[in-house]
Amino acid sequence: MKYTRILLKLSGESLSGSGNHGISQEVLEDYSREIIEVAGKGCEISIVVGGGNIFRGLSGTESGFDRVKGDQMGMLATVINSLALEGTINKLGGKAKVFTSIRMEPVGELYNSSRVKDAMKEGIVCLIAGGTGNPFFTTDTAAALRAVETGADLLLKGTRVDGVYTADPERDPDATRFKGITFEEVISRQLKVMDSTAFTMCRENNMPIIVFDMNRPGNLMKVVEGKEIGTLISI
Repeated sequence: MKYTRILLKLSGESLSGSGNHGISQEVLEDYSREIIEVAGKGCEISIVVGGGNIFRGLSGTESGFDRVKGDQMGMLATVINSLALEGTINKLGGKAKVFTSIRMEPVGELYNSSRVKDAMKEGIVCLIAGGTGNPFFTTDTAAALRAVETGADLLLKGTRVDGVYTADPERDPDATRFKGITFEEVISRQLKVMDSTAFTMCRENNMPIIVFDMNRPGNLMKVVEGKEIGTLISI
């Protein structure tokens, strides 16, 4: 196995399946089986899940919420998603535990990078919820931060497309996928991979990113085995 410690970033929307909101039990079980299989091979896994399927802070401001309160509501949405994934992984025979960036025991243990690393060494999948614990930061930024803090080999961004393209493949039939690309080229081409804060954190800390299709069965295992899946972004 090429990668022995990873951070997996999943969007909240991916958990809703074909719907726009809520949580699909089918998707939870599909993702959980993939995660359990990889963890069973000895790969240490932490996961950051977004909350957009339940509530998104920016959309809350459009409805009249204060931005800080809206982002805090979004943080709680990530906790709900993390609890759902934790419960499903444990139900299917894996071992998972939720850590939260803001204190809310007994829902989850307060995040501490050393505690997360110890838990991962014990084979526990660690779901890190609550974003960074601060407003104005996305869950992509939280994923980048936690990947660096926990010493991950790389950050995996699971999406519904199979990598980074020259243009939006859902709009441009001539778009082609990059197998590998540098951070600088992503910036110069103005490709949208994640927000600039998250992307800069990865670049400055030499944290490689692989963007891949999480919905294709077996892809997560192929990525950690080092097979050419998705797009690798590196220095």
